[in-house]
Amino acid sequence: MGTSVFLVGLPGSGKSTVGRQLARRLGLQFLDSDHVIEERLGCSIREYFDREGEAAFRDLEQATVDELSQLPDTVLSTGGGTVLREANRQVLHSRGWVVYLKSHPAELYRRLRHDKTRPLLQVGDPLQKLKDLYHVRDPLYREVAHHVLETGRPTVTMLVNHIAMQLEQRALQMPATQQETPPAP
Repeated sequence: MGTSVFLVGLPGSGKSTVGRQLARRLGLQFLDSDHVIEERLGCSIREYFDREGEAAFRDLEQATVDELSQLPDTVLSTGGGTVLREANRQVLHSRGWVVYLKSHPAELYRRLRHDKTRPLLQVGDPLQKLKDLYHVRDPLYREVAHHVLETGRPTVTMLVNHIAMQLEQRALQMPATQQETPPAP
């Protein structure tokens, strides 16, 4: 296929779950930028966040996204706040096909209300925090995305099928000069 797919969206929107299944369906490598960061740190993002602060984490995230977005034939699930930095939005938009998995705050709250691993949601009113995150980040997700996909009702399989279908249509619409050509024998 010769393309990479980058998934963006709020925490809990299904980026890792959808990404894993999409990569399997398309025969691509799956990477989760948050998991890569945790492996390299040897601790959870929450621990690093608490110890070093958000700015240090965002620096590390930017370097990781820059590196991972250069890998060919990859489905990359990005952290929810990756889009906060202009540099991340630019590299994602220019290096692959970006899908915004759009979820509404109330839906996310139902999914995440018992999750203690997400540092930004460890507050007194996580629903309000999700509303605040949505208000700030939704325009940034839309800016970077080539395609927006509502996650509310569809199953993971339906979401994966929709993304795969959009990729196929996109490939058919590409001019022949941009499509991948097989090497000469």
